[in-house]
Amino acid sequence: MAERERGGGGGGGGGGGLEAGALPPDVREGLAELELELSEGDITQKGYEKKRAKLLARYIPLIQGVDPSLQAETRVPGSSQTPAAGSKQQKARSANSRDERFRSDVHTEAVQAALAKYKERKMPMPSKRRSVLAHSSVETYTPPDNHPAPPDVTTGLVGQHPHERPQVASVRGIPRGYSSSILETADGVPVSSRVSSKIQQLLNTLKRPKRPPLKEFFVDDFEELLEVHQPDPNQPKPEGGPAAVLQGEPLAVLPNWPPSLLAALQRWGTTQPKAPCLTALDTTGKAVYTLTYGKLWSRSVKLAYTLLNKLSSRNEPLLKPGDRVALVFPNSDPVMFMVAFYGCLLAELIPVPIEVPLTRKDAGSQQIGFLLGSCGVMLALTTDACQKGLPKAPTGEVATFKGWPRLVWFVIDGKHLAKPPKDWHPPVREAGAETAYIEYKTSKEGSAVGITVSHASALAQCHALSQACSYSEAETLTNVLDFKRDAGLWHGVLTSVMNRMHVISIPYALMKVNPLSWIQKVCSYKARVALVKSRDMHWSLLAQRDQRDVSLSSLRMLIVADGANPWSVSSCDAFLNVFQSRGLRPEVICPCASSSEALTVAIRRPPDSGGPPPGKAVLSMNGLSYGVIRVDTEEKLSVLTVQDVGQVMPGASVCVVKVEGPPYLCRTDEVGEVCVCSGATGAAYYGLVGITKNVFETVPVTAGGAPISDQPFTRTGLLGFIGPDQLVFVVGKLDGLMVVGLRRHNADDVVATALAVEPMKFVYRGRIAVFSVTVLHDDRIVLVAEQRPDASEEDSFQWMSRVLQAIDSIHQVGVYCLALVPANTLPKAPLGGIHISETKQRFLEGSLHPCNVLMCPHTCVTNLPKPRQKQPEVGPASMIVGNLVAGKRIAQASGRDVTQLEDNDQARKFLYLADVLQWRAQTTPDHPLFLLLNAKGTVTSTATCVQLHKKAERVAAALTERGRLSVGDHVALVYPPGVDLIATFYGCLYAGCVPITVRPPHPQNLATTLPTVKMIVEVSKSTCILTTQAIMKLLKSKEAGAAVDVKTWPTILDTDDLPKKRVASVFRPPSPDTLAYLDFSVSTTGILAGVKMSHAATSALCRSIKLQCELYPSRQIAVCLDPYCGLGFALWCLCSVYSGHQSLLVPPLELENNVSLWLSAVSQYRVRVTFCSYSVMEMCTKGLGTQTDLLRAKSVNLSCVRTCMVVAEERPRIALTQSFSKLFKDLGLSARAVSTTFGCRVNVAICLQGTAGPDPTTVYVDMRALRHDRVRLVERGSPHSLPLMESGKILPGVKVIIAHTETKGPLGDSHLGEIWVSSPHNATGYYTVYGEESLHADHFSARLSFGDTQTIWARTGYLGFLRRTDLTDASGERHDALYVVGSLDETLELRGMRYHPIDIETSVIRAHKSIAECAVFTWTNLLVVVVELEGPEQEALDLVALVTNVVLEEHFLIVGVVVIVDPGVIPINSRGEKQRMHLRDGFLADQLDPIYVAYNM
Repeated sequence: MAERERGGGGGGGGGGGLEAGALPPDVREGLAELELELSEGDITQKGYEKKRAKLLARYIPLIQGVDPSLQAETRVPGSSQTPAAGSKQQKARSANSRDERFRSDVHTEAVQAALAKYKERKMPMPSKRRSVLAHSSVETYTPPDNHPAPPDVTTGLVGQHPHERPQVASVRGIPRGYSSSILETADGVPVSSRVSSKIQQLLNTLKRPKRPPLKEFFVDDFEELLEVHQPDPNQPKPEGGPAAVLQGEPLAVLPNWPPSLLAALQRWGTTQPKAPCLTALDTTGKAVYTLTYGKLWSRSVKLAYTLLNKLSSRNEPLLKPGDRVALVFPNSDPVMFMVAFYGCLLAELIPVPIEVPLTRKDAGSQQIGFLLGSCGVMLALTTDACQKGLPKAPTGEVATFKGWPRLVWFVIDGKHLAKPPKDWHPPVREAGAETAYIEYKTSKEGSAVGITVSHASALAQCHALSQACSYSEAETLTNVLDFKRDAGLWHGVLTSVMNRMHVISIPYALMKVNPLSWIQKVCSYKARVALVKSRDMHWSLLAQRDQRDVSLSSLRMLIVADGANPWSVSSCDAFLNVFQSRGLRPEVICPCASSSEALTVAIRRPPDSGGPPPGKAVLSMNGLSYGVIRVDTEEKLSVLTVQDVGQVMPGASVCVVKVEGPPYLCRTDEVGEVCVCSGATGAAYYGLVGITKNVFETVPVTAGGAPISDQPFTRTGLLGFIGPDQLVFVVGKLDGLMVVGLRRHNADDVVATALAVEPMKFVYRGRIAVFSVTVLHDDRIVLVAEQRPDASEEDSFQWMSRVLQAIDSIHQVGVYCLALVPANTLPKAPLGGIHISETKQRFLEGSLHPCNVLMCPHTCVTNLPKPRQKQPEVGPASMIVGNLVAGKRIAQASGRDVTQLEDNDQARKFLYLADVLQWRAQTTPDHPLFLLLNAKGTVTSTATCVQLHKKAERVAAALTERGRLSVGDHVALVYPPGVDLIATFYGCLYAGCVPITVRPPHPQNLATTLPTVKMIVEVSKSTCILTTQAIMKLLKSKEAGAAVDVKTWPTILDTDDLPKKRVASVFRPPSPDTLAYLDFSVSTTGILAGVKMSHAATSALCRSIKLQCELYPSRQIAVCLDPYCGLGFALWCLCSVYSGHQSLLVPPLELENNVSLWLSAVSQYRVRVTFCSYSVMEMCTKGLGTQTDLLRAKSVNLSCVRTCMVVAEERPRIALTQSFSKLFKDLGLSARAVSTTFGCRVNVAICLQGTAGPDPTTVYVDMRALRHDRVRLVERGSPHSLPLMESGKILPGVKVIIAHTETKGPLGDSHLGEIWVSSPHNATGYYTVYGEESLHADHFSARLSFGDTQTIWARTGYLGFLRRTDLTDASGERHDALYVVGSLDETLELRGMRYHPIDIETSVIRAHKSIAECAVFTWTNLLVVVVELEGPEQEALDLVALVTNVVLEEHFLIVGVVVIVDPGVIPINSRGEKQRMHLRDGFLADQLDPIYVAYNM
């Protein structure tokens, strides 16, 4: 049921630990007035607490050690007092704000007691940026007056962050004197930051022992076994005998009972035309119109005639008998509805009453539309006033609502109806099995279904209700319920006409203005029967000022339509308490149970009509959660008190069957689904044959499997049992059932517990939704509440922590997610309740926009797979033997053998790049080597062989003369990308100095970029800096002085205007192993590392690339990379000089001003080979995605490109390369052109696709196997599959092997291990690893522990695997592909498994459209997920649950902290790689300025 208006009885009066009766009358009077003011919203919660404390100050014994805020709110139970005491105490027990639910005092007491047991565990409070709080007025927040704000132990920082509001910690249960500002992490590391102290609190809350461990498992197709919840051996089990079928009394045979409803209407309309049938009231409570039986008959006949004869389309009558027609009438217009309903029945049309759609986007409106469509509805009847209020399309017609069929709207006001001719009479037949009307209902999932009720069922229902309620002719009945469906329709529209009763219909809008209106109408009309819901009784208790002069003595029956709601009992008790003194007799209260499918299931009869006395049961919640009835004795806290809903209806039989599986009868002490067999139930779900059979044609069977009856039963969706005296008890609804780890919980029960948590008025109008979502194969409970507009952050958080504790204590179940939303923002059901399925839908799609969220996955998720136990390591020898036995080869591969190649003579000549440049300057002086492009695409500078040589000579002269440098000195080159950088590099080689290229600082961002420059200069021990005049000024500027100490720069020389001097002789290194240059770069883990490149390695690198890419002087390549380190540096500065080809240089920075620069250049110069970075590729994909037509118009054509290589030090980003290929396919880019390269610190070029050889292959591996370091190939699209692309071909002269990370033994094919590389162009070692000097010595000189122990390998620090493919390479051998999975330093060790951050990040980015980027890292075993929100800030908190869900589902990991930040906060290096460690440092030092930080409990 979508509509929810549940809850428990009035609130309890009195002060902390005081008996209300002990207070003087004037104080009680004052308290009551205060409560009223608060409920009417005249004072704020804070003002109320202040005044209340004042009133009670003299009477409250100040109990030491009780938290004053708890003390002020403890309630004493009110319902246990005798009626006399109750009436005396009436003033003090004024209600708790006019909410849409009611609460039970007993329950409140239980919740308070449960909370007192907890010494509040200190939970970290989420931190939030100020702007997010726009909708809750935090600016005005001050700590409550009754006790001073506790010391703030959550912050260890002195200065507050400008965006973060000061945190007032809810400190409880912390030992005195514990206000030290430094907290220690779980590893005992002292940390002084607010973030870390919160994480510490989080870790402390997680140290509680978990639920008992679960032993057994089921296999989820692989070794990741999810634990299966095993039944608890001590759980209560049903012990009763088999329950019997309960038979109702037979239907009495009445002498002149009409043969059908229409016959009754005709009889009264013609014989008693003046008798009143229905009185409608307006919102002031005035009777606006009384419909008589004569009018009802004549107007229905008129409408029937008009519908059948006056509506046509294309000269065909629009309607024929049996067609479905929508009835769209507001709740304030019962008269028109009744005419329309009976008019349709007379015309043999089937009415489908629905709600009035108020906006185009009503909650659940799309489902209603689907229902109308499936019922084939083409016509909607409505009133003139209603039609005017409907949303209109620009044409002036009623708008088509989302998901609705096209409808013709027909207004049924008198002037639109035609008078039938004298001889026209509507057919009034006997009630048969044909459908009379369709009632809609919304299922738990939110889909709308239509329940068909036949004429015979409607007649039988009227018969049974008349008999059960002893209705007599001309009785008056007041109806507060919705007359379009359920009990409101059965009593107030159908049965009333059968018995010629007079119905006073009280609209919902009047109840909102005056909750006492129904009681006043009972009194003034001397009504005999009133039809209400518990909510209406609760509301009337609130308006005590006006209760004095009413009398309820005329009532013989007060039918409580939602008596099946377990919490109605407290409402009935409280109502009786108050109104017994006003003539209400206890036996008048008659709860009933009904369901849309079975109509009325049971109703309590007044004792004078022979019913047994009413029953009550106090049941154990724990028993109920196992589906067992235990009358509770010892557990005073977690009990449920329910009242009976009376006896079975006349002519019906009822039984209780098991909820799951075949419909076996339950035992007598077991809870099951109530089933009904009678002639008065619904017939089917319209158009849904499958589920109809399941629900309307159930055949219950005994334990032996024998059917109990030859008649089918209808399932009611009510959960209950049959108690003593053959009374029916209902304990919940199937729709609200949540099965968490084998135990059943009822949504309504959880709501009631939350409502009983102090301060009760925290929840706006009691609006709470509880539902379950499936995460990781189990239901998880989600609770969403609307908070009062004036609630502060502190209040919210405190209330949330208490709710979690109360639910845990009373229901022994964890809440997975608790979300608070601003007042009035949850989707509403037609009568103001909460639309549960729509709320759930919004939660799951991330459009709920909460203002506070608390997730508790650590306590709820108990079915995670066991953490992987590392086996005692198998030795490397046994691994090799194992692989041989299994027939797997040892994973090794190599590029072409360079010793056999034809360019060996040249290779010997070309050992030193300085020699090569001089040789080229002599043999081909005017051959252009470099063209540099600017943002406009024009060539700004070129360099021929001789120009480059001459410039290098000048630089060398300047170094020796001006800089007085000697051979072997280190020189830092700080240049923007360009020819100067290249020339000064060769100048250093000419002078025998060792160059280090350094990215210049960014003038707009000196604070972060200049320290890196300074660090490289210092770490590399540079004795001189070469740069341009502009940068030299910048390095010495005042702004630079703020970021670094400018006095400690070494000599700075500018090379802008060098004199034309030559060096006497170009330096020649003594041996090829001499150091040529240092390559510095920052790894993704944030470590600055410089590697040493010898002359031999430098020329070997160039030779390898030359052979792989077939580079000759006649060739041209385009390079769009940064020239400062790695392969980018080599391609930019070294390769052209070595191979003689021409390089088009495109600085990536220029793309910021002209995204199409690189691709236009490639097209213009018809380039066959081009290199770029992921950042460049991403810029092109995002920036040019919509402009391919424009580029085509500018005749950009990429068909010339044979290979486009992305230079990378990471796993290939398949999604990006594929979208790039697809996007520019239109411009002629070959699908085979794009590939990636792989290099790292120890060897900058291991793989590179090159121009020949097979295309790169893609394989799909099982992500779960990867976590165990195993590679298991699967089909594309299989669950948990991860696509991996080969990183290009292994370069000539390079050998690769996969080694075990710990034993260093060789691994077989298809094992994940570390990639080791041996090649002439390996770097010779780290110059220094800044900050980690001792580490990594074996990175360059590792040997295998077994097998080939002679070869010297370098360890790349990357995990990968090799796989022999079916393709052949140039030499005719089978091709071995290398797949890079990720950096070993970046992997996360969680639950004994190895995770790659990128996999978790990919899942997270898919979770919501507004997540632009994501990065994950761990901190003290907690997984921290940082997401960039690209959308409105109110979406920030929607992401918390979605991120937690997706990581649980796809990776079986619990997220510890979710941090939501602005776009661009996650730092990225020049290669486009995320700097997760920098991010982690920023997070822990509180520098991210997050929008929201959620700590998952």
